Amino acid sequence: MSFLISFVVVVALLSGLFLYADARKRYDLIDSVWGPGFAVIAVVTLLFAEGEPSRQWLVAALTIIWGVRLGVHIHLRNRTKDEDPRYQDILRRAKGNPRLRMYRVYLTQAVIMWVVSLPVQAAGHLSAPFGVLDWVGTGVWMVGFAFEAVGDWQLSRFRADPANKGAVMDRGLWRYTRHPNYFGDAVVWWGLFLFALHSWLGALTVVGPVIMTLLLAKGTGKPLLEKDIVSRRPGYADYVRRTSGFVPLPPKKLVG
Repeated sequence: MSFLISFVVVVALLSGLFLYADARKRYDLIDSVWGPGFAVIAVVTLLFAEGEPSRQWLVAALTIIWGVRLGVHIHLRNRTKDEDPRYQDILRRAKGNPRLRMYRVYLTQAVIMWVVSLPVQAAGHLSAPFGVLDWVGTGVWMVGFAFEAVGDWQLSRFRADPANKGAVMDRGLWRYTRHPNYFGDAVVWWGLFLFALHSWLGALTVVGPVIMTLLLAKGTGKPLLEKDIVSRRPGYADYVRRTSGFVPLPPKKLVG
């Protein structure tokens, strides 16, 4: 029952957000609500599922911490910027009713959010005793959260220094991967998936971290961000040649 309730709630949440964004004529607000949307699903699961209490509370807490931090970070980053051009491109390319096309984008995000969150929802229903998998899942989550939060913090500090304008961030975690925040995001969801592995039905929720990883590494994450960055930032091509695109690895030594 909680699965149905969470689906209705997330669709209602993003539908209401669309109405607000449409009134403001700024549709990238959904980026700021992406993380908190998962936190809402975690709360719904905590309220309506009847699994092992320790696991329920821990999974909910980890999801809320991740989601709220991400939402606050994106909001603070975007509030002084112009709207993400992706959303205006959607409106320009839309045939017929552009507003309807944008609403469909919001509903698609709602469905993706619900599917990705399946490990969190499944974990809330499991009655198996709290054990090794739960501790391992917590450890994996911590590694991912550290990569994401530290990577975002390092980049924010780098961008805040006027001396770095137009330069390529290749320090700290960014020396080992071009996207430590995206890598950390994916690892967070693999950690949450481990909480659901106490049953074969929970194992099927692997679709969640798989989708999140593909979105970040092959979909709307890394490829979209790097689409035209080489033309805008001198030195980024060399950075690409020596630095792993996703999984952290020692930087390559360029010859010549």
